[in-house]
Amino acid sequence: MSEVALPREEAHPRRFPVGWMVAALVALAVLLPYAAPGMFGWAKSYPATWIVPISDWLKAFLYWLARDATFGLFTFKDMTRFVSGLFGHALDVPKALLSTGITLGDEDGAFHIPRLSWAGLIAAVTIWSYLLGGARLALLGFVGFGYILVFGQWDSAMVTLSQVIVAVLSGVVGGILIGILAYRVPRIEGAVVAALDFMQTVPTFAYLVPLVFLVGVGPVSGMLATILYAMPPMVRVTLMALKRVPPELDELARMTGCEPRQALWKVLVPSARDDLLVGVNQVIMLTLNMIIIAAMIGAGGLGFDVLNALRQANGLGKGLEAGLAVVALAIVLDRMSRALVEMRPVHGPAAQRRRQLFWLGLVVLIGFTALSFVVPALEKLPNEYRISTGNMWSDVVSWVNINMFATTDAIRTFLLLYLLVPVKTFLIGFPWLGLVAVVGGGAYALGGWRFALGMMALIAFIPVAGLWERGMTTIYLCSISVVIATLIGLPLGLLGSRSERMHAFLGAMCDTLQTLPSFVYLLPVVMLFRIGDVSALVAIVLYAMVPAIRFTDHGLRRVPPSLQEAGTMAGCTGTQRLTKVELPYALPEIMLGVNQVIMMALSMLVVSSFVGTNDLGKQIQVAISQADPGKGLSAGLAIAFLGILADRMIGRFVAARRQRMGL
Repeated sequence: MSEVALPREEAHPRRFPVGWMVAALVALAVLLPYAAPGMFGWAKSYPATWIVPISDWLKAFLYWLARDATFGLFTFKDMTRFVSGLFGHALDVPKALLSTGITLGDEDGAFHIPRLSWAGLIAAVTIWSYLLGGARLALLGFVGFGYILVFGQWDSAMVTLSQVIVAVLSGVVGGILIGILAYRVPRIEGAVVAALDFMQTVPTFAYLVPLVFLVGVGPVSGMLATILYAMPPMVRVTLMALKRVPPELDELARMTGCEPRQALWKVLVPSARDDLLVGVNQVIMLTLNMIIIAAMIGAGGLGFDVLNALRQANGLGKGLEAGLAVVALAIVLDRMSRALVEMRPVHGPAAQRRRQLFWLGLVVLIGFTALSFVVPALEKLPNEYRISTGNMWSDVVSWVNINMFATTDAIRTFLLLYLLVPVKTFLIGFPWLGLVAVVGGGAYALGGWRFALGMMALIAFIPVAGLWERGMTTIYLCSISVVIATLIGLPLGLLGSRSERMHAFLGAMCDTLQTLPSFVYLLPVVMLFRIGDVSALVAIVLYAMVPAIRFTDHGLRRVPPSLQEAGTMAGCTGTQRLTKVELPYALPEIMLGVNQVIMMALSMLVVSSFVGTNDLGKQIQVAISQADPGKGLSAGLAIAFLGILADRMIGRFVAARRQRMGL
């Protein structure tokens, strides 16, 4: 029997291990500057001669924009004056109604129309809160505004509320119109989404720098910065809400003879009402947060009181009082807007009752205001009826400093010596080329060469712009804060997923923490740990840990029961099922929470520069005080690039993980 000649397999060349090559290059970039500092010193410490004067270029561009730029018949300066004048007049209306009143005529024969009565406003808020959410919300509205009145914060709160009204209306209307435009013109949707990603990553203070230079210091520039900061969520929500409307509704509107404009405003927008109201709630909360920060450039109101307290050695007592007024205003507005989102349309007697309550609140408001013509105390509460807790809080601060100094100082010293200082020293001394290589290697593993080059360009901006020490301080504080916030949030989210009672408690706690403006977190931590990196760390952790709790809870609750039963049937114990089945399945959701923790930590880092940190946020703060827009914008871009880098890399990891799991 003859042998049958089988075809020989062609020898395939061995694929070059690109991944190992990348790992070797990263290791070389990190280790060579330490091994041969004389030859590779340039790779460890970025040469000063290589620094690109980006801040000077940005400053020159803004000077050109403010002085010489023309668009057709108008200069840019004319346009900024027109916009600032328009918003200035728009702000005068609610400010006159809520804060100053209206004075007619000359000084000799002046006639004063009082502002809205505090009694009428509290009564109206109570009635409208009852209309939206029942007795509990009505009690919350009454107590919140009552606290603001009795504790002497009414004048500042009304200035803040007038700015919030204009900023929210402008942000909502502008966001809806831009969202509709992106929905109607798909070719610009990508550019709009990219702009939204950038705007939501740029730190809050970076909005203030160019507006101070272009518009000047005052309430208008603060309000414009607030609108720019609060509008992106409304644009994004509008775009997503319109996409969720079933196409059949649009087709039905066209079949019934509606024009595109009629179909949009009579069918699509009403169908997206619930999602749009969620966007309104987001705009309100971001507006309150930014209005407080805008006090740095003359916005006034409660933000100025809190900011002034942080600047004074003995002003923490009054600052806490003003901070609690901010909290009260934020919680009431947040709960009322949420109740509006959840309120369902009704008909018949229920609808009539709602209308009656609305008009009752309006009549009460007008009635008390009319009475204030003859009873001036209804316009402004006399000082003898006010209560001040400033001295009490000052005594509390003194008691804490006397009785808890040893404990808090021990914690502060331990964190500094064994955590913060070693990590900070390591990162500042880390080779800049090594950092770029580490980022590039990780990005290559997640998305290939093109993605790696983009991420390397983002991180290289820090040394190229001459921001290495401040940039590494930002990275060190952000990374430690994110790790601690995640280590706290994961167990709490796990407990919330296992217990309905714990889930409800954590939900209420997270709602409260997310409602507090960022400045408010600084007051108690400064009281305990004084100024410095430890206070910044604690404030950032408190502010940023909420997404870790929420996303962990949500991710574990979404694990299919069939998957859990399969783990049990395979013989897994409860701990094994958690670690080998539930956590791996929920990991993409948890990582999205970590991504949000990073974004919030970067945002809070800029605010925490008020308590003595020397990071990129401090450079923005200095730039505002020195009116140097180039320096502030370059630092703002560096923070934005860090946020974009983290967002894109975590997004790639989550997408790859979901694809691997077949989701």
